[in-house]
Amino acid sequence: MAAPRTLAAARRAAAAAPRGWRGAGGGTGPGRSRLYEHVREGLSARPQLEVSALSEQELERRRGPLRGGDLREIVSGTWSRLGEVRATIARLEAEKGRVAQGVRALMVRPPHHPLPVYAALRARGRQVRLQLQALVAEEAALDERFYLKALQLPNRTHPEAPVGDESQARVLEVVGEKPVFDFKPKGHLELGEGLDIIRQRRLSHISGHRSYYLCGAGALLQHALVRFAMDKLLLKGFLPMTVPDLLRGAVFEGCGMQPNATPSPVYNIDPSRFEDLCLAGTSEVGIAGYFMDHAVRLEDLPIRVVCSSTCYRTETDTGREPWGLYRVHQFTKVEMFGVTAAESGDESEALLAEFLALQKEIFSELGLHYRVLDMPTQELGLPAYRKFDIEAWMPGRGKYGEISSTSNCTDYQSRRLNIMYSDGAGQLRHAHTVNGTACAISRMLIALLECNQLRDGRVRVPPALQPLVGQAVLTRPTAPLLRYIGPNQPRGGREVP
Repeated sequence: MAAPRTLAAARRAAAAAPRGWRGAGGGTGPGRSRLYEHVREGLSARPQLEVSALSEQELERRRGPLRGGDLREIVSGTWSRLGEVRATIARLEAEKGRVAQGVRALMVRPPHHPLPVYAALRARGRQVRLQLQALVAEEAALDERFYLKALQLPNRTHPEAPVGDESQARVLEVVGEKPVFDFKPKGHLELGEGLDIIRQRRLSHISGHRSYYLCGAGALLQHALVRFAMDKLLLKGFLPMTVPDLLRGAVFEGCGMQPNATPSPVYNIDPSRFEDLCLAGTSEVGIAGYFMDHAVRLEDLPIRVVCSSTCYRTETDTGREPWGLYRVHQFTKVEMFGVTAAESGDESEALLAEFLALQKEIFSELGLHYRVLDMPTQELGLPAYRKFDIEAWMPGRGKYGEISSTSNCTDYQSRRLNIMYSDGAGQLRHAHTVNGTACAISRMLIALLECNQLRDGRVRVPPALQPLVGQAVLTRPTAPLLRYIGPNQPRGGREVP
């Protein structure tokens, strides 16, 4: 229900009152939502959430901060009471208008107005104003309580999604042949160091753990993979885009990510200088921000966007795979993002299938052996309605490793970020969004190096990349480019003649 116009100022004042708390320097605290703060400050439209569309069973099957009892409290408690308060406010506001009209009519009646009637109207007017003042404050508190909880709810779940944790992922397809070696295959880091194209050692004092350098053919491989993926998608009609690496926390939350979680999966910039800026872990956030608070025309849908960007991830599970390129803090990724209509409800499902087919085309042309997984409910995060992962075989690791995912988020992100389209009748409706990884460079390098290695440590370059790399086989250099002369060596430091 929209706020009555005469109450707008009072409601703005109530909403502007400090609530919850922020740590020193503007840090995060319990009960904080950056998206809600963004809306409360008038920087974006209010999220139009459909909490009643979610069932308690769906919520229990998802992995997230809320359970079925929270949904009952949100819908039957907070939202129900908020509706009652708003209805009472509307009724009292209408009565206040009638009282004011009656007072004005008595004031202009010559030569005198009936004093008892006038006094009664004035008294009723004061009573209504006091009631409204209390109700407006309650409405603001209920509104905040509702959004702080409801914004943590997940999307609905596709009925065919497997139920459970990652062990319940359903293998839909296995593509290509697993490479066979007549020698024990090496890992990508050993191969990369032997070829002098990857450096990850002795970097803790330079760029911290889980960082790396690509040089020579390693850098050429990265650029070749980006170019290969971009060229393919541009030929498919994708709109190329570059996006900011720094974005407001509100956009992350609108996409279904939780920058305030502990530990946070997102790098937050120093809040004493920049109160609400985070480094993006995927260009999905930046592209969604591009469409935030905007509408597109039905005839322009679906819109397909491709973006190559640097991605920053905290990788909070620091105990897993501390070496190599599988879990790193920074990498380059080519991302697909789509905005579709919701006229039939099938448009986003069709685009999800299209994105998955494009991923398979890219990986097959690069000669990878991979499998396609239908991801279970606990692996969908908050925004995904359905999600497919692709895992490539990585011989050095001796197992499959995720190299891409693609998700249909239906209207979950658009309802939070106010992404709309004009339907056939000219009415604004919430769009659907779809996203997918076209090429995550660091993990693609793992699969390519390990699957194409030769006994002597050389690595074949896939034919599709050879024109871009300029080599058919990566060979060992005659001598390494660098020789370590720092203090952490057996003889205690640099030798001075």
